[in-house]
Amino acid sequence: MEKNEKVYIDLQRHLDRQAIGFPATKSGAELRILKHIFSPNEAEIATCLTYKFEPIEMVFERAGHLVESPERLAEILCGIEKKGGIELKIKDGKRLYCNAPLVVGMYEFQLDKLTQGFLKDFDDYTSDKKFGIEFISTKLPQMRTIPVAKSIQPQHHISTFDEVTMLLHQAEAPFAIFECICRKKKALDGGACQVTNRKETCFGSGSLAQAVLRNGIGREITLDESLSILDENQKQGLVLQPSNTEKAEFICSCCGCCCGMLSMHKGLPKPVDFWASNYYAAADMDACNGCGNCEKRCHVGAARVSGQKQKISVDLNRCIGCGLCVPTCPRKAISLQKKPKEVRPPRTRDDLHDIIMSNKKGRFGKLKVAGKLMIDAIRTGQTHLLK
Repeated sequence: MEKNEKVYIDLQRHLDRQAIGFPATKSGAELRILKHIFSPNEAEIATCLTYKFEPIEMVFERAGHLVESPERLAEILCGIEKKGGIELKIKDGKRLYCNAPLVVGMYEFQLDKLTQGFLKDFDDYTSDKKFGIEFISTKLPQMRTIPVAKSIQPQHHISTFDEVTMLLHQAEAPFAIFECICRKKKALDGGACQVTNRKETCFGSGSLAQAVLRNGIGREITLDESLSILDENQKQGLVLQPSNTEKAEFICSCCGCCCGMLSMHKGLPKPVDFWASNYYAAADMDACNGCGNCEKRCHVGAARVSGQKQKISVDLNRCIGCGLCVPTCPRKAISLQKKPKEVRPPRTRDDLHDIIMSNKKGRFGKLKVAGKLMIDAIRTGQTHLLK
């Protein structure tokens, strides 16, 4: 084995031991992804980081045999961050570094570096069952779905972490807007979004916005501009998906035709078991006139107008509680309901990753997840998903 190949294998194994894993596959696509982002020297240095943010002094204790000084190490780490390979956060004037997962992380920071070669390797890797099982095996998902504003009523007693304008009001400045990488990928593959032709629909705030601005993949906007863009996203029928934290670092506005997360959802027999949402849609069949607006607005195939009477039904295994079906129903035959037990997300992304790491599944745990998928597919009559 060549030395250069070994450093990428070492980095893959190191990343696989972090909170959100990076498993090896038979195709080796994971190594090709790393080669797109890291030089051999950078790959070796990246193995000296962890999923936790740390100052340069702590990183140098592990990387001192690879680089002559903390100052030179900081230069190299900043170069890797610009390539989207690691995360850098500035807190109280101090620079902190950590490994980034592939998703959400390294992939999104390739926004201005996408090539056909990288996208092919990314598709090969993320379509592999090993990646899929790893991704859905985390104790908590990295993202969650929250309702659009017009689907919420006072009786919902909605918590601030599920109310999108409150998330923005409580977020830390600065605010950044950037292109949706999923729509950009779709365009590079020769397709087009069926919901919007707008590119800038995804938000970052606080340290993530600083990283976006520092690396030139987005632009700074005010809170008022953020709220205005968010309002347009909801009018156009996009699903709101922030980070799975009380304090949102990002808010994605997603569509079923482009979004990787929603595409994964549609490939699972009972996706809500792996989703984070505190709401679901409920249908009043007596009030329904079969217009089909709800079905057109649903990005995940949960709302269906079917049967001889052409009435609405909602598949609760698929409904993610986005609320998009509610405001366009002319008969108010569909409404959003709060789940009996509200799930409060972790306060910060650091807390989220600690929870994921402390509950990281081993081989047996992942086999149980794979077994559940098989049983669910059989019980729900969706054995085609097993392919």
